[in-house]
Amino acid sequence: MFKQYRKIEHGEFFLIAGDCSQGGPDYNAGQFISKTKADIPLVYHAQGVAAQMTPEIHRVAEAIHDVTGIPPVIGFERQMGGASEMERLRVLNRLNKYSLFIMPVIGQTEEKESNKLGWDTNVLTRPILTGDMKNIVDVNGIIIYDEETIQELFWFIVNKQGKPEAMKGKNDDLVISLGVGIQMYQLCPEPLPEVTSIPSEDDIINRNWSLK
Repeated sequence: MFKQYRKIEHGEFFLIAGDCSQGGPDYNAGQFISKTKADIPLVYHAQGVAAQMTPEIHRVAEAIHDVTGIPPVIGFERQMGGASEMERLRVLNRLNKYSLFIMPVIGQTEEKESNKLGWDTNVLTRPILTGDMKNIVDVNGIIIYDEETIQELFWFIVNKQGKPEAMKGKNDDLVISLGVGIQMYQLCPEPLPEVTSIPSEDDIINRNWSLK
């Protein structure tokens, strides 16, 4: 379910991007991007419905806050139940240990304030998501440790109709969640850490954090 590749450190700013599933062979995916270190030390990947991923992301996001001293930002792709799960995260966030990503207005001639929680992938925004992801990964060298994510990147192609998507019969959940994370990486400024005590445990996944 969770794969952790290095210790999470005090003072790191995390962006948590998710791609939701409606069950079956599809997967829920979450990329935990450290903007501070420009890498992805934690990945969530599990079959099931989106409602199963949300409490797990909530639990670990609160743990990340307590370890780093900085509230992470969470953003799910709004499709496949993601919009309702973002609202659920808003309700769960009673301790204000994380914030939620609000998608900017794209394709408007006049500036308007957006109120969409998460990222809406559509005909207009999908090329932006995939193009920016390629640029950040290839040019800026963000470090990806997860082999499944790397494999899905190799499966991700532009089809004959010009649509970026996974090869037939392959998954792209980790790629889409990475793409959402890259948008957050570009748009979310890094805040200053809060003054907190630093827990001694290294592995935040296996700590006894309860859903509050």
